[in-house]
Amino acid sequence: MEPDLALQVADQMMAKDALGAHARDELGISEVTTARPIQAALASAAAFSVGAAMPLAMVLIAPAARLVPIVSIASLLFLALLGAVGAKAGGANALKASVRVTFWGALAMALTAGIGAVIGTAV
Repeated sequence: MEPDLALQVADQMMAKDALGAHARDELGISEVTTARPIQAALASAAAFSVGAAMPLAMVLIAPAARLVPIVSIASLLFLALLGAVGAKAGGANALKASVRVTFWGALAMALTAGIGAVIGTAV
């Protein structure tokens, strides 16, 4: 593009809404990419509900003697599944998200079990 034409285009873009032009053209921010807090809150609520319901379903079908290992393993599998689903919905790498969510979930479960062992009760 000719420098004179580029200057004219820049002047025209900045004349009406300089901040909007900068946000759109330099930063890639548009109406499509702006945050939607209500949608995010509803998606989080649904994900937490589904995530909580899955291990609870395991409690109903698992024999009492094997309850802890079955619920723990099922919870980790469900975390991996929901991590992948969330990543796909957000356009991210499903494997990375699944590993990340499962790792942190396993760490939280281990810390909780460890604290319970230290104080002598189930936490």
